[in-house]
Amino acid sequence: MTIFLTVVVALAFPLVVWLGAGKIEPRMLAVLLAIIFLTRLRALNLGATVRWLFVATLALLTAAIWANALLPLKLYPVVVNSAMLGAFFYSLVVPPSMVERIARLREPELPLPAIGYTRQVTQIWCVFFAVNGTIALATALWASPAVWWFYNGFLAYILMGVLFAAEYCVRVRFKRRHYA
Repeated sequence: MTIFLTVVVALAFPLVVWLGAGKIEPRMLAVLLAIIFLTRLRALNLGATVRWLFVATLALLTAAIWANALLPLKLYPVVVNSAMLGAFFYSLVVPPSMVERIARLREPELPLPAIGYTRQVTQIWCVFFAVNGTIALATALWASPAVWWFYNGFLAYILMGVLFAAEYCVRVRFKRRHYA
């Protein structure tokens, strides 16, 4: 249940920022988000990526409180994408790849062709996080609050879902072709 609430808070972050913009001082919005974030902290597995994300998120919240500015809050999706890109890219440099690690949770003895496939999928996710993070940055800096929310709080999740679904379809075909 705690993990579910953590995911809901993370997914709702752009909506909370958008709805609060202009109605609540950025400083107060940042304090509210910091409280929510800190209450969810115990549910997180503090691996290297999550520790980096935690520190970066606290830095953004601190900057928003200090400057009473909305921009640091709007940069949160950039930080999340950067953390994910960093973790996925690092796993390409220091194998096994992130997708291979995830696949091995379900199937500990992966066939050799699957290892190459999971590496390619990890590379695709790296491209996704780089592009998504760049768009998140552009919307934070130059787009209206409504466009920022639409992309970061809605469209980015749709695109991620499409990538998950497409990869699943390709994976099913790959498994049929290369192993039972």
